[in-house]
Amino acid sequence: MLARVKSGALLGVDAYIVEVEVDLAPGLPGFTTVGLPEAAVKESRDRVRAAVKNSGYRFPGNRVTINLAPADIRKEGTGFDLPAAVGILAAQGFVPPEAPENYLLYGELSLDGRLKPTRGVLSMALATRAANLSLIIPKDNAKEAGVVQGINIYGVEHLSQVVEFLNGREVLAPLVSEPPEFLAPPPSYEEDFREVRGQEPVKRALLIAAAGSHNVLMVGPPGAGKTMVARSLRTILPPWNFEEALETSKIYSIMGRLRPGEALVSRRPFRSPHHTISDAGLIGGGTIPRPGEVSLAHHGVLFLDELPEFRRSTLEVLRQPLEEGKVTISRAATSLTYPARIMLVAAMNPCPCGYYGDPKRACTCTPNQINSYRSRISGPLLDRIDIQIQVPAVPFRDLAAPEGGEGSAEMRARVVAAREVQGRRFHKTRIHANAHMPARLIKQHCAPGPEAQRLLEVAMERLGLSARAYHRILKIARTIADLEGEGAIGPAQVAEAIQYRTMDRKFG
Repeated sequence: MLARVKSGALLGVDAYIVEVEVDLAPGLPGFTTVGLPEAAVKESRDRVRAAVKNSGYRFPGNRVTINLAPADIRKEGTGFDLPAAVGILAAQGFVPPEAPENYLLYGELSLDGRLKPTRGVLSMALATRAANLSLIIPKDNAKEAGVVQGINIYGVEHLSQVVEFLNGREVLAPLVSEPPEFLAPPPSYEEDFREVRGQEPVKRALLIAAAGSHNVLMVGPPGAGKTMVARSLRTILPPWNFEEALETSKIYSIMGRLRPGEALVSRRPFRSPHHTISDAGLIGGGTIPRPGEVSLAHHGVLFLDELPEFRRSTLEVLRQPLEEGKVTISRAATSLTYPARIMLVAAMNPCPCGYYGDPKRACTCTPNQINSYRSRISGPLLDRIDIQIQVPAVPFRDLAAPEGGEGSAEMRARVVAAREVQGRRFHKTRIHANAHMPARLIKQHCAPGPEAQRLLEVAMERLGLSARAYHRILKIARTIADLEGEGAIGPAQVAEAIQYRTMDRKFG
């Protein structure tokens, strides 16, 4: 007998419908899965056999063939356990053949028939809605899928529940989708910019970076507070909208990184990989490409501490995501594109010993050592970092000061106000911040006045800035004007933006 059950498979961060065809044929007992299954899919035969038997049903004693169509795309994951088991039972007559037609089944089975949480359910729910189907998944994944409006979602705990439901002998109430209310209140953090003593110019630069989602490089001696400031940055980032949260949560879902019972990622991600990370770990990779740190930081912050200690080849792979907001990974089997709209924050010492240019401690590095240290970061990568700022050592009077200046709450309010201005500016586009403007929008929204234009022309000639640096200065100036409530870009905004091109001038 032949039975058909609908399921889904992941391709990048999205899912597509897979038809699971089950055929029971005379012959010696066997269990074959075709349709380019990966190892986890092939191993499902043992889980399915045990789950069917331990749920009180008979497993067929003849030849079982399962085809996963379309057969020319490689399938991976454990989500095919449930549709395979239901298909086998339908082929034997335990489930009416037409009963699963309007459902997409997805979930991993334990040996006793219980359904375990499975990664990628959020993407599966979106594919289910596009196909106008209902979704049957493990109960532990129901809240995650419930953020997708417009579909019936049934969370089940055991294979027998699914069989009884499809036979009409058990009633399952569909999950009631709830709006993502967690997006309203700002998340709480241990860090606060009020704890940062001194470094007011650095705090100003980070405020501008958060307001426009600009990339930042901080250069300073050890102990100056670069890491502390970077970690405090997430406390002033604006709350994200539902679309941004959904895009990032899809990545965390396919990686299995959503916490149990968590519907969506509740705050903008802050990723801080160690400098020994590989190219594949940072950008993504594998036989079937998986997302890397740049995708896990989508719509959030990627913090690279001790930037020159990263391998140069590893840093160079950041060029595409910094420029395009996505990364394409090509392998012999497939080519996948993952979103990677990140805000890069990096920190480095001015030299190997860390004290080049320090007025109180002598640098022990030779000029060749300093040049070699700096050359680990290529010019094209530096060009893509909007704000480059010196972080000097903090004097004692600032460390001992009772107050640390403006706190995160006040800074966050200013960032939110600036983002609202940008939201109105880009409401007809998919752009959320000034840093993401293409050249066409830069020309439209960042045209400086005549005096500011002359100042920018002088800076371009004296500093030898590239066309990319020119555009980034205009973007920063636009963000500064938004923070100050100014409609036009004047000389003051352009002059401040030029100051943030530290690495374009003589170092130190």
